Amino acid sequence: MTYPPPAYHGDTGEPTASYRRPDATPELDYPSGTTVHYLATGATTNGQFGLYRWDMGPEPSGPAAHFHRSISESFYILSGSVRIYDGRRWIDTGPGDFVHVPEGGVHAFRNESGEPASMLLHFAPGAPREGYFEGLLTLADMSEEEKAEFYLHHDTFWL
Repeated sequence: MTYPPPAYHGDTGEPTASYRRPDATPELDYPSGTTVHYLATGATTNGQFGLYRWDMGPEPSGPAAHFHRSISESFYILSGSVRIYDGRRWIDTGPGDFVHVPEGGVHAFRNESGEPASMLLHFAPGAPREGYFEGLLTLADMSEEEKAEFYLHHDTFWL
């Protein structure tokens, strides 16, 4: 494996870093108590990755087993306990635990602890997952056909 070709060709570098305070307002609030912070989107990373802080309330929440064909997904637990399905078994994770799921890997996650939990979700490459996260709020208003198209558009295949 080698480094990719240079994307920046200047000689002095540029002051282009972004900063987000930990107390910034989340971009999404779900009825379950989960909030989502868009730390870095595919649009802000030139499609290289997406990074989101997923703060779950104490109510059970999380998606069922699924996979993605074009993106990998990784989980880094910040606080609390999150159950992560790795395609073979459910793992009770805690702060500092990391799970990486390559393209095609079956996975799911749930907070079933009765306590809040927080994790980082990392997608590579940086697909527009914000549209998926936001669309989840309108699923109840969609027909079965619209749901199928929504999931297909957002590279999510349920088992």
